[in-house]
Amino acid sequence: MAKKVLVVDDEPLIVKGLRFSLVQDGMEVDSAEDGQEALDMAKQKEYDMILLDVMLPKLTGFEVCQSIREFSNVPIVMLTAKGDDMDKILGLEYGADDYITKPFNILEVKARLRAIMRRASMAKAAAEKREIEEGVIRYGDVVLDKNNRRLTILDVEYNLTSKEFELLTLLVNNPKKVFSRENLLKTIWGADYPGDERTVDVHVRRLREKIEPNPKEPKYVLTKWGVGYYFK
Repeated sequence: MAKKVLVVDDEPLIVKGLRFSLVQDGMEVDSAEDGQEALDMAKQKEYDMILLDVMLPKLTGFEVCQSIREFSNVPIVMLTAKGDDMDKILGLEYGADDYITKPFNILEVKARLRAIMRRASMAKAAAEKREIEEGVIRYGDVVLDKNNRRLTILDVEYNLTSKEFELLTLLVNNPKKVFSRENLLKTIWGADYPGDERTVDVHVRRLREKIEPNPKEPKYVLTKWGVGYYFK
């Protein structure tokens, strides 16, 4: 899958040069010419790297970097003026991973980006492996800690019953797969359970009342009419 890069600079020639070179390396490149646009794009789309100029209209690169760090660990490389050590120091303090001074050699830029993205991929893989070993399931906003039987969504913890937790875990482990009520009943409650499929409906309703912003219009546990339930 192609790496996604956001280039933020108000100098069109710099953006054009970086875009051309990075696209030739098989990357997908978006661009923004002011700080506010860059921040909005970073919120709307997940990037593998952000190249961020310090001097920008509306919001400075420092402000953008600081704001992005409130919701993302995406690697950020600041573009600073040559010899301006204070910009480099501030960029790192605001959460940047590295800096490149202008004017720059495009080959050096690409080498630095590849190295940073490689380190970020290795760190992400290590974190995912650690979470799996620790019994943590992470899917979008939802984090299930199987060992401690804890659910958090957007960093808010929800208290679930044992069956609610098992039901949600099964659905999250199989996103978009539709489970029939009969299948859920046998899997969660066991083949010898004397109850009927309404048991599943009741637990799904209670689960939605706990975790859905609007239980009548669920965004996590959805219904496939006439078939069953699935996790989106």
